[in-house]
Amino acid sequence: MSAIATSVAGQKVETVKLLINGEFVESAATEWRDIVNPATQDVLARVPFATKQEVDAAIRAAHAAFATWKNTPIGARMRIMLKYQALIREHMPRIARTLTAEQGKTLPDAEGDIFRGLEVVEHACSIGTLQQGEFAENVAGSVDTYTLRQPIGVCVGITPFNFPAMIPLWMFPMAIVCGNTFVLKPSEQDPLSTMQLVELALEAGVPKGVLNVVHGGKEVVDALCTHELVKAISFVGSTAVGTHVYNLGSQHGKRVQSMMGAKNHAVVLPDANREQTLNALAGAGFGAAGQRCMATSVVVLVGASKDWLPALVEKAKTLKVNAGHEPNTDVGPVVSRAAKARITGLIETGVKEGAKLVLDGRNVKVAGYEDGNFVGPTIFSDVTPEMDVYKTEIFGPVLCVMTVPTLDDAIALVNANPMGNGVGLFTQSGAAARKFQSEIDIGQVGINIPIPVPVPFFSFTGSRGSKLGDLGPYGKQVVQFYTQTKTVTARWFDDEAVSDGVNTTISLK
Repeated sequence: MSAIATSVAGQKVETVKLLINGEFVESAATEWRDIVNPATQDVLARVPFATKQEVDAAIRAAHAAFATWKNTPIGARMRIMLKYQALIREHMPRIARTLTAEQGKTLPDAEGDIFRGLEVVEHACSIGTLQQGEFAENVAGSVDTYTLRQPIGVCVGITPFNFPAMIPLWMFPMAIVCGNTFVLKPSEQDPLSTMQLVELALEAGVPKGVLNVVHGGKEVVDALCTHELVKAISFVGSTAVGTHVYNLGSQHGKRVQSMMGAKNHAVVLPDANREQTLNALAGAGFGAAGQRCMATSVVVLVGASKDWLPALVEKAKTLKVNAGHEPNTDVGPVVSRAAKARITGLIETGVKEGAKLVLDGRNVKVAGYEDGNFVGPTIFSDVTPEMDVYKTEIFGPVLCVMTVPTLDDAIALVNANPMGNGVGLFTQSGAAARKFQSEIDIGQVGINIPIPVPVPFFSFTGSRGSKLGDLGPYGKQVVQFYTQTKTVTARWFDDEAVSDGVNTTISLK
């Protein structure tokens, strides 16, 4: 049975299924939500808000499967991931089309969304090396010490609307390949592409109960965070929800990693490569309609680079706003009417606060898609740290431009912001770059890179107000998150060994 079925009351309306113990099942939910194409307002499908009983069934299925999955040879787990990455590559165009229809981002960006998740699946294929322990021989007389990295049990992932492929692929492949079982709660706004990836995971050989999926809102999230069989929770999303998940899960004894909101700055020095920098700022600020937690939302022009503002505005004006599936689109619609209303409301707040609106994208019209949730590239200048447009994560195609006299002033400005997800510096000075990366208090730093999301060999390392929990969602750190270290100290005696007598101290001899 497919994850999505048609024909409700005789009409061609798709309903998204739950995945429980290897079976796609129709939910008994009484609450449903429409999945809406943000460019057209067409209803693509309906997603259920799972019942407490269904959430419990998914967790218990994962718990039962853990008993055998944890003992599955590491090579067998790895080969499933090898097959899975091949299937994702094969079906990437199809999944990208679905992602664009339900989320709004352009087709190339949708494929990029999938590809960045695929990279984590590829890294999971190296689990034989990643999950190795340590060994020290003869730490005392005939005594060896070694560590084992063992799976912890049922893990949960709660993912956001803005990356319905990448973020789920950050989570369940690494958890599963480490020997855990998983319950995924995708965003209720756009779960269709996620479910296509889940179907491929089963096709790759993930056994019954090892991967389960439930849908819903706060009640489902709370049920996952408080269930006695859940051992770990991974969350990516807004600060408000992320803080709630972290606090609730921690209070109930779970390991929790929570990647949350951001206010990412790009600092521009006058010696930077002008054209490359302007292209980077426009791409990072307006790509994906600004709906990235790593999007550049504040440009800090240092010294003479303040004269670059008109060129940045002209660059932004060249970007084409259209439906994501249309050719040559640069900026698609935002995900919902509510999101558009929030963004335009914050733009109006910025005007009232005294910021100068040098490019206004509120009234953009797209022929053929008059009902779409479109906001064009928008730029404020004369922004100050006290303004709401600076303090608030707008999550739309809005850039706030600030000016400071020196690099030291720029560093102080960025460090004073409570968020710590990402920052970029644009310069051709190695000395300035070294100073910046040393003194900036942000978890992820780009040097002439606008969106410094690390490749999977490293770990996502947002910090301060952008992250709760010690370990990142992929890379080496996530292997630590999804495993428990067990240390074994062992001594073996042969039949001829002479007893040393009773030792009442704690020392090893």
